Amino acid sequence: MRLLVFMILAAAALCGQTPRLLVLEKGASALGYYTLEGQRVGEVKVGLHPHEMIASPEGRYVYITDNGTMRIEEAGKGGNTVSIVDVPGRRRIGVIKLDQFFRPHGIDLDPTTNRLAITVENPDQFLLLDIRDRRILRAYDTKGKTPHMVRFGPTKGGAQYAYVSNSGSGTVSAIQLATGGEMKVMPTGARPEGSVLSVQQNELYVTNRESNTITVIDTTRHAQIGEIKTGGKGPVRCDVTPDGRYLVYALMHDHKIEIADLETRRPVAQIAVEGDPISLSVSRDGQYAFASSEEIGMVHVISLKNRKLVRSFKTPKGAGPDPVLMVTAK
Repeated sequence: MRLLVFMILAAAALCGQTPRLLVLEKGASALGYYTLEGQRVGEVKVGLHPHEMIASPEGRYVYITDNGTMRIEEAGKGGNTVSIVDVPGRRRIGVIKLDQFFRPHGIDLDPTTNRLAITVENPDQFLLLDIRDRRILRAYDTKGKTPHMVRFGPTKGGAQYAYVSNSGSGTVSAIQLATGGEMKVMPTGARPEGSVLSVQQNELYVTNRESNTITVIDTTRHAQIGEIKTGGKGPVRCDVTPDGRYLVYALMHDHKIEIADLETRRPVAQIAVEGDPISLSVSRDGQYAFASSEEIGMVHVISLKNRKLVRSFKTPKGAGPDPVLMVTAK
């Protein structure tokens, strides 16, 4: 009887879980909490003008780069912290200080080793951080200009490499983490930005904003093995569907979200949105893609099954929404 009661309560608790959207509000220097319908239900203040975020595997914590400037083209010293937010507790529980390194931008997490990958723009560097000790383990020269986004390589057993998009030099650097001595710099298209691993982790896809292409890199050989020609202009951020079949990316200059078939490496669908979409993420269940148009303060929710826009909603004036993550919370 007690077991039956426990099972009923557990099922009720599970049914009580509802999706929440975490929207990083660059202009408001906050992490905003929203319902899927677009109602803002809370916020956590972080460092000045945050740019990117990554969640822990279970969704309990989010790590945020406090860049300190609104855009990479802007001058300024910038900030030098990474904020740690307790998602269900809705509070900033700490920071990782980056010392002499300023303007942190791209971020990724290796859950096996509890390490963060961070790019910084002042000076141009890549940093490896320890989450538990909240300290810098090592700094690396990427051999490129304006390091932007970053992805750990295959993480099974702990990532051995990190891939940094050097937006100012049109390259991606494959950096060996143990020493930094082994590095391969690979050419891409103009202004490489977002990147994502395939589900099998054998390929890396890199969006090239100003050449309207996506570079395909073999993560074993660290070599370019192909290219996806986008059906529009300005690919900036990308993600893969959980089944590994599709790459989804934002076309900033064409006000669209595009879907490409990874087997044929060709676009198969486009969804129009308002404004210039600058971010793109896919929910862990593969149902939705999320994008933000920062300059008009709007978040877009796209059904991947139906390949259509479900809704768009406004954020507060001046919020400047950028990346969006979906989490499950009671």
